[in-house]
Amino acid sequence: MRNNFLEIVRKVDILFIGCAFLLLAPVLTVQRTNDFIIFCIFVLAYNLLYGFMGRLSFGHMLYFGVGAYASALTAEHLSANPFAAIAVALVAGAGTGILLGPITVRTTGACFALINLAFNQVGYFLALIALAKWTGGEDGMAAFFDNIWIFDLGNRYVVFGFSLLCLLLVVYIMKRLTSSSFGILLRTIKENETRAKFLGYNTFRYKLAAFVISTTLSAFAGALSIINYTYVTPSFIDTTRNVEVIFASLIGGSASIYGSLVGGISYMIISNYLPKYIQRWEMFLGVALLLLVFRFRSGLWGYISETVEKYALKGARE
Repeated sequence: MRNNFLEIVRKVDILFIGCAFLLLAPVLTVQRTNDFIIFCIFVLAYNLLYGFMGRLSFGHMLYFGVGAYASALTAEHLSANPFAAIAVALVAGAGTGILLGPITVRTTGACFALINLAFNQVGYFLALIALAKWTGGEDGMAAFFDNIWIFDLGNRYVVFGFSLLCLLLVVYIMKRLTSSSFGILLRTIKENETRAKFLGYNTFRYKLAAFVISTTLSAFAGALSIINYTYVTPSFIDTTRNVEVIFASLIGGSASIYGSLVGGISYMIISNYLPKYIQRWEMFLGVALLLLVFRFRSGLWGYISETVEKYALKGARE
């Protein structure tokens, strides 16, 4: 019976993740750590498609932006209650997934990636030009929320605590999903969808369900970002920013919840602090990608997991 490091981490992972971000807060500042938390939620949502179902998307910023604009427009025209704004963002994210999913999930490979990019570009055009009367166009729009009981949005520590609780909730949901029969079938689709169909599974329904869950959680991250910043601009839906979540997934390890967190934190540290010392810091990402492809195929977390497992097995034999 093995009782190694990875098994211990899996048992107390929620507590460990919460403590890790609490320790990061005084080092990076609460505001910056809150950015890390929200981005990690976005990476987790993205990896449900990329890591577990094997579908690479070049347009996931669309769903992040949908949540951001939905919450901002709710605060502007319907209710300044932040929980109402989040609820509307979740509905908008799910609705977008249900609307676009039947088209996108029928495709694979480059087609899936590019059709998401095309939809992302359409969303960017709508936010920037076509619907500028409501979205504020290039200038964006502010979003002001009411304070609900002890939920004081003017207090950065309250916002940080709420965002951290949301991250832990998303991690819990992802753990339950990916360890269930639903998650096992997603991995089967990733490995060989034809065999899954042969066994009698309606893979279209599972792919559509995963897509809608991913878009909903992405919109959730967008809504939290608005609560954190209290404004939204077309940059929240810009197609060029899709590289951020893709790189984060590759760095941490795509087919892993912990890899999503490691990748999200690693990318945010690189993008926020490396430019202070290296002007062309993007070159570092290129080098990092080459290292990942040739040396760390399963990402940083995958490499750590494999190394720990190897030494654990070696110790058990001895």
